[in-house]
Amino acid sequence: MNPDQIKKLLLGVKTGKTSVKEALSALKGFSQEDLGFAVLDHHRHLRQGFPEVIFCQGKNDRQILALFRHSLNRHPKILATRVRPETFEAIRREFPDARYNELGKTVAAVKPREETREKGLVLIITAGTSDISVAEEARETALILGSRVETLYDVGVAGIHRILDKKKALERARVLIVIAGMDGVLPSVIGGFSDRPLIAVPTSQGYGTAFNGIAPLLTMLNSCASGIGVMNIDNGFGAAVLAHRINTLK
Repeated sequence: MNPDQIKKLLLGVKTGKTSVKEALSALKGFSQEDLGFAVLDHHRHLRQGFPEVIFCQGKNDRQILALFRHSLNRHPKILATRVRPETFEAIRREFPDARYNELGKTVAAVKPREETREKGLVLIITAGTSDISVAEEARETALILGSRVETLYDVGVAGIHRILDKKKALERARVLIVIAGMDGVLPSVIGGFSDRPLIAVPTSQGYGTAFNGIAPLLTMLNSCASGIGVMNIDNGFGAAVLAHRINTLK
């Protein structure tokens, strides 16, 4: 139930078209729904603009399907992250219109006739091809939230001319998400010549002393370029949520 539906319901009670009993029935379990293994926060889209996202890691298929079912019963679109291919097959059998991003490991489901008007521009940049899985999680998240998204992949500092040639793309964007593993230097480089809000995401890609993302995380936290925000390792989802909020500020 979205704000317009709530207003319509309250207006119906006010005008006598809807009884108090009918309104109570419609609002039953409105703010939250206890499924035993999870408590769905149905009020989140009113507070934050989008329903609770299903984080699938650590959940079994039965739990994930139940969350999908109950979420789509109340909301027009749902996003799930860290989805295994076999889990998507189970989702698709019940929700044939659900869309899977294999690289990003996300599933998006949107009810028919639900339109998203894309706003602004979030530019997602990766240092290497190995970072694209995190970038695709970010891209799918920003898109379903309602941001317009463009990508620049594999433009890291090993060939610095690749990003220096993309100045116009950087200038078009309202927000930048810069994703890098290995040494994690790319956000510092871009932050040194761009005035756009920049969200850096370290990835777990790299050889031994990258320490599964700790090395690029520390590099980004110690960036010489000022004003860079840093996300947790591999957290493309979190970066996209923040980027969308910045992108849609009036």
